Amino acid sequence: MRSGERYAERMTLPLAGWLAVIVIAVIAAALSNLGDMRWWRVTASLVILVAPVVGAWWLSRLRVSVVEADGEVWLHVDDAMLPMSAVAEIEVLEPVAYSDALGVALHPLTFVVQRPWINRGLRIVLDDPEDPTPSWVIASRRPERLRDALAPALEGRSASPSGPRG
Repeated sequence: MRSGERYAERMTLPLAGWLAVIVIAVIAAALSNLGDMRWWRVTASLVILVAPVVGAWWLSRLRVSVVEADGEVWLHVDDAMLPMSAVAEIEVLEPVAYSDALGVALHPLTFVVQRPWINRGLRIVLDDPEDPTPSWVIASRRPERLRDALAPALEGRSASPSGPRG
């Protein structure tokens, strides 16, 4: 982890996924070159071999981190950043609840970051009247640890007096 980070996770493809991608790429490349060894068939075979591996790497590069900077705690999901001052609630989603959260009842403006090989995550409900996004649903292999890294900032904000409401 870098300095100022409370939590860091990369959504890498598991070993079984890498093996499946490589086996399928090799079989597809071999089947694409069953004729004579002309240059365009060899080129197509190389593209068919390399493209799935590059695609799997690209999908695995996503990083989730919790960073404290200038007294504010931020959730970073790839290029997106969310300050904890805009968060109302954090909920851990186990596999069934996570699947339901991504189903047809999902609000169309919800910010979703998921990977098919991760079946758990967090729902982060926002409390920002300026933002049309009602919540974030984020995949995580360790959602309890991610919530625990975010929770102190949320608890500290709710414990402070908010003044009169009216």
